[in-house]
Amino acid sequence: MKPLYLIVATDEQNGIGKNGDLPWRLKNELVYFQKVTSETTDASKQNMVVMGRTTWESIPENRRPLKNRKNVVLTRQTDFVANGATVVTTIDDALALADDSVESIFVIGGASVYEQFIAHPDLTGIYLTRLDHTFDCDAFFPEIPKSFGEPEALGGDTESEIRYNYLLYRK
Repeated sequence: MKPLYLIVATDEQNGIGKNGDLPWRLKNELVYFQKVTSETTDASKQNMVVMGRTTWESIPENRRPLKNRKNVVLTRQTDFVANGATVVTTIDDALALADDSVESIFVIGGASVYEQFIAHPDLTGIYLTRLDHTFDCDAFFPEIPKSFGEPEALGGDTESEIRYNYLLYRK
């Protein structure tokens, strides 16, 4: 099994979205997301990103599939087409796509996909960007299991008067 991570930005109430989109625009946080999900230690490999249909549709068309990453869309819609991504209907089918060309797997949302993966026995860690702000959200990240303990601080930033911290939870 490849290393399996969740990566998410949440507000103070674990909010992650509103009406199928991000309720904030933080350029540096998106750069961080791209760096974490794209970089590999082996130049001959790439990482895989797994997302739900709504997350896929929230990415601007000219930005999908996410470059330099193997894109996988998890949906119950068996006839869904995502140009440039592989569409699957189960977690097991998604994980099975992590062949020898894949270094790490990053689950990038949304809420129902995080819910499915957070209890996965092979989950390696959670990259969490915690925003010091509360937004009007209708989608939330699940509670982090106690098995992860205290997070490692990876830095932080301030944009648009919003302070945030990068954290890594490991089992």
